Amino acid sequence: MPPTSVLPKAASVRVAEGERLRSVRLPGVTLTVRSRPATRAGLQPALYVHGLGGSSQNWSALMAQLDGVVESEAVDLPGFGDSPPPDDGNYSITAHARAVIRHLDASGRGPVHLFGNSLGGAVSTRVAAVRPDLVRTLTLVSPALPELRVQRTAVPTGLLGMPGVAALFTRFTREWTAEQRVRGVMALCYGDPGRVTPEAFGYAVEELERRLRLPYFWDAMTRSARGLVNAYTLGGQHGLWRQAERVLAPTLLVYGGRDQLVGFRMAQRAARTFRDSRLLTLPNAGHVAMMEYPETVATTFRELLEETAERGERGPRPESEAEPDTGARPEAGTGATHTKRTGVRPDTDIGPRSDTDTRSGPDAGPDVGPDAGPDSGSGTGSGSGAFSERAGGSAGSGS
Repeated sequence: MPPTSVLPKAASVRVAEGERLRSVRLPGVTLTVRSRPATRAGLQPALYVHGLGGSSQNWSALMAQLDGVVESEAVDLPGFGDSPPPDDGNYSITAHARAVIRHLDASGRGPVHLFGNSLGGAVSTRVAAVRPDLVRTLTLVSPALPELRVQRTAVPTGLLGMPGVAALFTRFTREWTAEQRVRGVMALCYGDPGRVTPEAFGYAVEELERRLRLPYFWDAMTRSARGLVNAYTLGGQHGLWRQAERVLAPTLLVYGGRDQLVGFRMAQRAARTFRDSRLLTLPNAGHVAMMEYPETVATTFRELLEETAERGERGPRPESEAEPDTGARPEAGTGATHTKRTGVRPDTDIGPRSDTDTRSGPDAGPDVGPDAGPDSGSGTGSGSGAFSERAGGSAGSGS
């Protein structure tokens, strides 16, 4: 891979109204950061981390919804969006998490409200587990946490990390247009691709055409997919589910009922595992709920902020005075319902879990744990039919 200083520059990345882009040079990586200027003084910072094949643009709709609520920044992970590849070619979950941590340490913005989608959800989980001082709250949209029974529709994404598969796929799809590729991705990622406006579809085509001209596009995709698969095989204290148990920050979990990449059934396990969690399920959403239903996700996040602010003002509540589970409550206009419980204390047994991975992993590496194996790095609208709960009860039907 040529040094980043001599890589060809593709067409300009789209910047939505009210957004700014800047480049941040850090040890070993250069990150492009998309931000929205604070609308008033005193806003708490938020950082957004995209998924495999995505970019900071995936968060534009939600960031706009949260103007005046938080001061928003979204990163392009190394090799994605407008960020060049990492200097060492490492695309493991550990390496991506390390890049996020280095950015937060260098910027001094922590603790932040940390958001992650898919692969970015796995990255954000690791960041929150190993550097709790950097995370104020954690919001995960369809986080890519290990599943023992992976959906068939998700298998091709995992296979992308296998040696030779990307080259085979490239040859097989050589005649595909950018429009065909984008339609395929949207059919996979959206619960209802028909919600995508013609304007948004056109922007997605332009962005894909830009990325396909980058010499490192497929390398970043395949190595990141390989890093994610390798992270799935880690067990012990470095496994992603074990690290999820260690997260101290109040956590909002968002799952889509039509998600073809992350199983809807995993919502229950996640709600049991993250010790202070709230669960929002959107039966009509796919893999990118923050793009499909940004208003609903933003509303639920605001409720999380209000709740944590109230808790901070009154201090921890004695267990004998804890709020009882209130059961499901409807959310006007969307069909959403919320079920609540109080957070679990750090010393509380959070109960048995299904599909528990008991395999052991290697020793931790610097900053955020081990690299994932030797090959790991080298539309908007209402009517979502959402269902939400605050950890532990029934989350409704699974897939």
